[in-house]
Amino acid sequence: MAVTNDVVTDRRVARHAAALAEAGCEVVLVGRDVWSEENGMQPVEGGLWKVERLRLSNRRGWRFYAEMNWKLARWVAKQRPDIVWANDSDTLPGCYVAARRTGARLVMDAHELFPEVPEIQNKPLVRWVWRTVERLMMPRCDARLTVCQSIADYYRRKLGVDMTVVRNIASGEGKDNFEIRNSKYEIQNSLAAALGQLSAFRVLLYQGAVNMGRGVDWAIDALEFLPDCCLVVAGGGDLLAEMKRYAAEKAWADRVLFLGRLAPYELERLTPMADVGLVMLEDRGLSYHYALPNRIGDFVAAGVPMVVSDLPEMSAVVRKFDIGEVIAGEGRERHEAELLAEAVRRVLERGKTNYDFAAARADMDWDKEKQKLISILNAITL
Repeated sequence: MAVTNDVVTDRRVARHAAALAEAGCEVVLVGRDVWSEENGMQPVEGGLWKVERLRLSNRRGWRFYAEMNWKLARWVAKQRPDIVWANDSDTLPGCYVAARRTGARLVMDAHELFPEVPEIQNKPLVRWVWRTVERLMMPRCDARLTVCQSIADYYRRKLGVDMTVVRNIASGEGKDNFEIRNSKYEIQNSLAAALGQLSAFRVLLYQGAVNMGRGVDWAIDALEFLPDCCLVVAGGGDLLAEMKRYAAEKAWADRVLFLGRLAPYELERLTPMADVGLVMLEDRGLSYHYALPNRIGDFVAAGVPMVVSDLPEMSAVVRKFDIGEVIAGEGRERHEAELLAEAVRRVLERGKTNYDFAAARADMDWDKEKQKLISILNAITL
């Protein structure tokens, strides 16, 4: 199973690796070695799968993707696997080459519409390259899956391929299956201690990558109108340093806490502490438009009501099960802080314990979703 991240905090990949290992597969996760780049978190052996991390000279841009896929193809081919599992289009070239060299079955898991991510919307050549990769290689995969029906429908229209939908649903995989060694921060000097300083406030939680179009700046602005609330940001990313500077400029900077990247089992401890979960993607391209992020399932599992953007997949979950508020209207496009604050206030006034998550949990059942992975496995190995 290949990823271009460091495999430490990829919840979807962890779930799938655990499910396949439990089904009798010998699973190896291969990603990149970023021990010196991030915050000291490193996977170690001893779980249900093995981990291999490729050391790269390049960290970003086309050189990174070229080097990653070249080394990925060489390393995977040497292992002589029965199945090569590409997670997202950015690993597909290397996985495709390795599968063709070894005769292995090739599976493609599209976590998002990679050619439509916000970071490359203004880079037509880059988008053309990734669209070409998908057009040439995805139809030749032995199986394909994705996170939601909207993305499956998109690829059916564009490429004429069928994709199995395996949604992002929490499963509690982190603690038992994936150990973390953190020599730099010791998990932020204890999560409980970090949150203790904000215990007098209602907790708004953002968890995930701090990247373009994720609404972290919008949440910081909204605190001006929510004097009894604090914002906890659990995640790293390209804009983390910028968001820290942005928050520091505000008069309410003492109510914003950046925890950095946390291990999956640390997130499992953190998420239930929140009063409101924030999932506010901007409508920047089809990848975000059709997104169904991991944190939707995490908040459902933890019983945390949400405030979400009015985008098809995530808003459908919140509206169907009445488990939060959807931010709609022109103010959403302008990032009006008061609009977000009003939505948060409605959730707080209703009260966390007055939301019923039973139906959502019954629908978003990982044990049921996991059977789709087993069906894919059986179909390509028979």
